[in-house]
Amino acid sequence: MKINGVSYRSVWLDREDGWSVRIFDQTRLPWEVAPLRLTTWREAAHAIRTMQVRGAPLIGAVAAYGVALAMREDPSQLDEVLRELAETRPTAINLRWALERQKSRLHNLPPSERAEAAYAEAAEIADDDAETCRRIGENGLPLLEEIAARKGKVNVLTHCNAGWLATVDWGTALAPIYMAHDKGLDVHVWVDETRPRNQGAALTAFELGAHGVKHTVVSDNAGGHLMQHGDVDIVIVGTDRVTRTGDVANKVGTYLKALAARDNGVPFWVALPHSTLDMTVRDGVAEIPIEERSGSEVTEVTGRTADGRIETVRVVAEGSEAANPAFDVTPARLVTGLITERGRCAANEAALLDLYPEKG
Repeated sequence: MKINGVSYRSVWLDREDGWSVRIFDQTRLPWEVAPLRLTTWREAAHAIRTMQVRGAPLIGAVAAYGVALAMREDPSQLDEVLRELAETRPTAINLRWALERQKSRLHNLPPSERAEAAYAEAAEIADDDAETCRRIGENGLPLLEEIAARKGKVNVLTHCNAGWLATVDWGTALAPIYMAHDKGLDVHVWVDETRPRNQGAALTAFELGAHGVKHTVVSDNAGGHLMQHGDVDIVIVGTDRVTRTGDVANKVGTYLKALAARDNGVPFWVALPHSTLDMTVRDGVAEIPIEERSGSEVTEVTGRTADGRIETVRVVAEGSEAANPAFDVTPARLVTGLITERGRCAANEAALLDLYPEKG
């Protein structure tokens, strides 16, 4: 995608040295577009843990490049690196998927060959994600075209950030929106702020604006109201893990949007790449580990002051504790359907196996 007319992916090799890894520090967006150079696997792990990079597909790609950085440094440390990178974020299955790919590629190679192979595997993972997201966009686009044909315009509601900043390129939930906009459809996006880290307000709004897509940021609790008044035609969200039976783990608050959508007859679609499928899990509520992040993300808010300074302020009374589950699980019964790179399907085991028979 483009920033100020320049095309970028969300992770790339440094164009000067050819081995270090560049990302955008997403903790500094939208106030500053700040490329960050990663030179060690521990820096990659820190970037994932602190959400300098986030979004399930991008986490996987950066972790894969983290393995490559480690093999360049010391190819004998493969098992340690795989183990520690896997512990950086527990919910997104793409992380484990990418590390398993690196393990399969490298484990039986002599140490002298591991670095080159690790870089090649990381590049394949990144390229695969970009192409996968492009196909998700193509398969989701007809949903928006059909609404536009009936109504002349499309109002989409999305939660969190599932655009190109969450993937290597294009995004999942936002890919159909970008393609609809590029085709000239009158598309408008309601952007949930997505407390407590405000990924919607900070990241989704930033990238939609950079692409020229009409959008409006709303508080997380406004979605049901908008649906009641007919202002939402379709909900499209991304996901960090989809179970064998079609349950969906995504940023906390997604479940409430699905309930409101069901009550108001609004289609609720989930966009995902193959790397987000976890066919080992059946009951998402019972089995998917939910990351519990620091309470300070709830009690404090960071923003830009009128004079341009970036400041963090406390918004909760002193002495009050805060809980911060980062994800929730939307049961498959509330999901209209899944948008994948292989097509659209119902959120159930049989439909998923029809698209992905090799995962049976």
